[in-house]
Amino acid sequence: MLKNLLTSILRCKAPAPQQAHADYPGKFTFAADGLQTVHNAGFLDDTRFRESYALGANSGHRICAPADLHIEWRVYICCWAAQHGLKLRGDFVECGVSTGIVSRAVAHYVDFGRQQKRYWLIDTFDGIPLQQASAAELSLARSKNDRHYYDCYPDVKAHFSRYGNVEVIKGRVPEILDNLDIAAVAFLHIDMNIAEPEVQAMRHFWDKLTPGAAVVFDDYASMAHQAQKAALDAFAASRGFAILSLPTGQGLALKN
Repeated sequence: MLKNLLTSILRCKAPAPQQAHADYPGKFTFAADGLQTVHNAGFLDDTRFRESYALGANSGHRICAPADLHIEWRVYICCWAAQHGLKLRGDFVECGVSTGIVSRAVAHYVDFGRQQKRYWLIDTFDGIPLQQASAAELSLARSKNDRHYYDCYPDVKAHFSRYGNVEVIKGRVPEILDNLDIAAVAFLHIDMNIAEPEVQAMRHFWDKLTPGAAVVFDDYASMAHQAQKAALDAFAASRGFAILSLPTGQGLALKN
């Protein structure tokens, strides 16, 4: 009986992507970045979020034209996690910054200049270190370096020049991490596009995370980055926690 039920479920077809759910007539509230939904997306109309997102989208990245980026829901999740982190002991950390799409949005959203915390922005600021990429990751890493990345360190320094509590750190993970005076972490965002440095960042910061702190992994559920998911899942299992897969392509973990 169970076998027949499973077979029946697997034969069911998903609704056509252009159609809204019958229980929720009308248009999709959000349809971009691999995600289509008819559910409440009220944050898109929030003035503070719109200002924050615009800063990140116009940070000088070379992914596409700012108006075509449309990763609002991803950025919103990071803003939510950062807002949550304001209540916790510790600093904010981002490993994998590029031009600061997420960090510029977060800093504005939580009015970071007024916070008694530091925001550590850690990156090579000129692309993915190919020496750290596995054979399976190498082709995509090279492609991203060619298409998206450039020496953006001066730009990022300029973006955050008005923040006295933001540290822009140029270097490679994990080598650079031991040089940084980070005792506790209240929010961690990881977006380095390959598995090795992401796992190394987790090894370094996991015990520094304050209980309740959120970790957001940008590429965790992306089909193009399955090596990262496998490596991060293995790390999570070794520490007794699980990463939540999000429909945005991100992953979310909370420090226990």
